[in-house]
Amino acid sequence: MKIEVLTLFPEMFEPLNVGILGKARQNGLFELNLTNIRDYSLDKHKKVDDTPFGGGAGMVMTPQPLHDAINGVDKDHKCYRIYLSPKGETLSQRLVKELATKENIMFVCGNYEGIDQRIIDLDIDKELSIGDYVLTGGEMAAMVTINAVARYIDGVLGNSESTNEESFSDGLLEYPQYTHPQVFEGLEVPEVLLSGNHQNIAKWRKEKQLEITKERRPDLLK
Repeated sequence: MKIEVLTLFPEMFEPLNVGILGKARQNGLFELNLTNIRDYSLDKHKKVDDTPFGGGAGMVMTPQPLHDAINGVDKDHKCYRIYLSPKGETLSQRLVKELATKENIMFVCGNYEGIDQRIIDLDIDKELSIGDYVLTGGEMAAMVTINAVARYIDGVLGNSESTNEESFSDGLLEYPQYTHPQVFEGLEVPEVLLSGNHQNIAKWRKEKQLEITKERRPDLLK
């Protein structure tokens, strides 16, 4: 998979160079390219924002630098172009899996009060939100989405079963996990997990999934 990111702050994506994703990039499992939108500004001062028509607080990112950056990086529109926005479709595990099937994805990160609507109309395939709250820019939302999507790329996770046995993989929240020692601060690992009876362990885990989902996310049970 090839991922293009358009941003005013490329340095914010340094976290993607460490951990599991950093190792995956080093091993060539996916490609991540960062483009500074400001480099495409035709303004002599490299200005990329202006006051909104109709008045209002804040500034809006102007269309020229964004349009030229998007089409300069992806002139043949091979990328599935995503603009991170609170107005977009909320990210879900279903959508993560769908995005993981794309060969080329572009993330456009807005800042300030957002971007000129004409860029969305002309150049964007999907508006995407990571939740019902507002951030100072789209960079962290893009990193969250990249992290979630990259986990489904073959070879990124050491165990291919990891994405099959986690929260949302089967529409439920994940069961509790335990490891050594068997007793910690007076709390013991549930006996069933020590039994070696895989049928009983699977039953216990499913019961815990249903219990936790009913308590914390009853909407998922619908």
